[in-house]
Amino acid sequence: MLEFSEIATVAIKHNNPCGVALSNKSLADSFRKAKACDPVSIFGGVIAFNRPVDEETAKELKDIFLEIVIAPSFTPEAKAVLSSAKRLLNIRLLELDMSQPQGGGYDLRRVRGGMLIQDWDTGKIDVRACKVVTERKPTEEEYQALDFAWRVCRHVKSNTIVFAAPDQVLGVGAGQMSRIDSTKIAVMRAATHGLDLKGSAVASDAFYPFRDGLDEAANAGAKSIIQPGGSIKDDEVIAAANEHGIAMIFTGMRHFRH
Repeated sequence: MLEFSEIATVAIKHNNPCGVALSNKSLADSFRKAKACDPVSIFGGVIAFNRPVDEETAKELKDIFLEIVIAPSFTPEAKAVLSSAKRLLNIRLLELDMSQPQGGGYDLRRVRGGMLIQDWDTGKIDVRACKVVTERKPTEEEYQALDFAWRVCRHVKSNTIVFAAPDQVLGVGAGQMSRIDSTKIAVMRAATHGLDLKGSAVASDAFYPFRDGLDEAANAGAKSIIQPGGSIKDDEVIAAANEHGIAMIFTGMRHFRH
């Protein structure tokens, strides 16, 4: 949640975001949009908010089975709604101070005979300062969507592909053995939940090793892509983007982690 200054909701399932959305209206509105990303996977998941949960938002939550709701605070009215909801009898409400900036830390993985230690991925970029490698430059709306998708893709298990609008995740492909499979899964999930990928932005947590993933994204309707770059096939991928009229930017930074 520290990624966003805007009103935001994140739905998490098995340590992956299955729904993320922003709103300039209300917390309840951001939740409705996040739920629409994947109304199936949200069942039994974790919901995180970066604003205090009010009564309106609590009423949106009460008919879904959830394990945990995390927020800076909960109003008395929200607590009353959630404590009386039959589907939420065992729900855990966690209040978390989100006023402090995100700090550093380490990811730890046990291996036989020792442990692997890796810094947290806390790198940030200015998407408008990234290198435009295609004939077409992103529009302002595309830059907004690219920025949003890039911030989300940091938190999805590699290989990661995220389709997004400027304020809503549309499809997520997580943890697959190939980037093309992650793309196909993201497209399938969007179609399953009736989300239109026409004009969407795509974030890839590592470079495209071949043009097939980009072709798949373009065929689904994507019009802009953000990726680290650095593949020996970059020229081939850039040529494919130009063929499809896609605007693509290179970050020089990857989110890919094991």
